[in-house]
Amino acid sequence: MVEFLIWRLHTSHKAVITPSLSSNNYLCKGDCTMAHFWVRAETKTGEARAPVTPHTARALIDAGHHVSVELSGDRAFANGDYAAVGCDMVPAGGWVFAPDGTVVLGIKELPDGPVNLNHTHIYFGHAFKGQPGWRDLLARFQRGGGRLFDLEYLTNEQGRRLAAFGYWAGYTGSALGLMAWARLRRGEVPVLPQLVPWQNKSALVAALQDALDGLALPTALITGALGRCGTGATDLCGAVGIAPVKWDKAETASGGPFPEILACDVFVNCILGNEHTPVFVPASAADDATRQLSIISDVSCDPGSAYNPVPVYDSITTFAQPAIQVHGE
Repeated sequence: MVEFLIWRLHTSHKAVITPSLSSNNYLCKGDCTMAHFWVRAETKTGEARAPVTPHTARALIDAGHHVSVELSGDRAFANGDYAAVGCDMVPAGGWVFAPDGTVVLGIKELPDGPVNLNHTHIYFGHAFKGQPGWRDLLARFQRGGGRLFDLEYLTNEQGRRLAAFGYWAGYTGSALGLMAWARLRRGEVPVLPQLVPWQNKSALVAALQDALDGLALPTALITGALGRCGTGATDLCGAVGIAPVKWDKAETASGGPFPEILACDVFVNCILGNEHTPVFVPASAADDATRQLSIISDVSCDPGSAYNPVPVYDSITTFAQPAIQVHGE
């Protein structure tokens, strides 16, 4: 995702940034097209992903760019892996003091401070669909003169997103939905305990297979099945022997209602919502006596948006509380 933006950033970045004797200060020398990328430590609890791997950091350095990486004990990649490829290791939160012209890279939301943002930030801002807090976030950039390159809106000429974790969001979201269903069937409380990241997909699949062991496999329906997210959800189902019903735009074009969704055990929502998105599971579904559906894995996760197609809940889950009970059992 980083390489795609380098060419555009060159036009506005003319100074070489080199480390001074202090790891928190940088000196500008000369006039060239070197960019300074700063990988910030994530502040969201449980977030282990990184926008730049050590392998990609090495490629950026080999191309003549400067890469600073904040120290983190939560990131999936060890601090030493970045140091080994030539990254400058800096304290967590140091991006606030980085020089003008620095491109700050992240995954999830920024902390509440500082109130004025003066750098160029590349991350998933979750602001342009009217999500909660969008006005405050964009006001911080406006006041500070900074820029936000929201990865959700980095697209090619055909409008296809170029930087997305959608496949793995669908993969893990589908897995969690099936785990919740299995624990619900066994009467286990809570239906999902506090989550910690799995080291790799093999470990995730093994954990899900253990959860499903001895149970008749559930039925599942996936919306947005042809997209990145839906493809990941479909592949996960296949890994444990489940053949889900796969819906995309053609199957939802009627606008609903969709009794087929209520007739399955697990519903995995993987669409990118907008003003044209129909309601898949209305609030009235909770009282539908014919409903088989007991678990919804809403990978799209827009409970605060007017375009939420699953309006049976109004708050997000967390790693500590990964499931919400919205009605009865």
